[in-house]
Amino acid sequence: MATRKSPRKPNVSAEELTTYYREMLLIRRFEEKAGQLYGMGLIGGFCHLYIGQEAVVVGLEAAAEEGDKRVTSYRDHGHMLACGMDPKGVMAELTGREGGYSKGKGGSMHMFSKDRHFYGGHGIVGAQVPIGAGLAFADKYKENGRVTFTYFGDGAANQGQVYETFNMAAIWQLPVIFVIENNQYAMGTSQARSTSTKDIYHRGEAFGIPGDMVDGMNVLAVKEAGEKAVAHCRAGKGPYILEIKTYRYRGHSMSDPAKYRTREEVQKMREERDPIEQVRAILLEGKHASEEDLKAIDKEIKDIVNQAADFSRESPEPHLDELWTDIYAEAIPQEVN
Repeated sequence: MATRKSPRKPNVSAEELTTYYREMLLIRRFEEKAGQLYGMGLIGGFCHLYIGQEAVVVGLEAAAEEGDKRVTSYRDHGHMLACGMDPKGVMAELTGREGGYSKGKGGSMHMFSKDRHFYGGHGIVGAQVPIGAGLAFADKYKENGRVTFTYFGDGAANQGQVYETFNMAAIWQLPVIFVIENNQYAMGTSQARSTSTKDIYHRGEAFGIPGDMVDGMNVLAVKEAGEKAVAHCRAGKGPYILEIKTYRYRGHSMSDPAKYRTREEVQKMREERDPIEQVRAILLEGKHASEEDLKAIDKEIKDIVNQAADFSRESPEPHLDELWTDIYAEAIPQEVN
């Protein structure tokens, strides 16, 4: 077995570290359970798991404030859990039940929460990027100091609408952070084969948008980069790009056998770079937590996930009348400042 590198000394409290560990573990266990339910035929349609990428959303949510917004692609379960959405509602949506966030009509790729400022979950590659700029435009218009985190992958980074959005965001100096979750495979195509540039974040330079490359397997590095980007946006300096190098352990979706890479490659990442194990090591080596403490957290998380799975099976399927709801708005909401 390869030797795991010693994690760097944390710049956060033991309580914060424990919170990050717990949040990443919740995403990991939730996704593992979702994979099981998919295999049992309880989840229909596409299902894209976030296993391996947990540090990205947990680190950035640590840099966010109440009222900040987020929008992402179809690999969205982790984002929902990280921003505080109820695991029961998320899992019930995966199984197409009435208790889900979209009443069982959106499934894995299309659920939303206005309360938690989560605007999807989008199945069209790159389509969420201009939506994220639109959210940021509304906040700039209202002068409320909010920031929008707009997530997309290395594959989506080659979509034309992304660069149209970069241009508009730069012209209007929008408070939007473009988060490139570079898991190094655009579906089944490696970045080296799909992308002409080694570092994607440099593409913002053509529009005057600054950016950084971030170690997406290190939650503390992500948090630090997120805080820098957030400060830039809140100061009215316009958009910022974070290219976060991460890695997904599973296939692109549950139907992808991932034969375009070796088992050894995946195992090496698991053994040497796993984001959860890095934080676990810091907690134990720094004597911030004991093995018993971490086992208790693991048990708590498993109970939460099992309860969510039970709810997703017990919640009724949506009534046929739901076919005709949530298509058109009955009234266009207008906010008066």
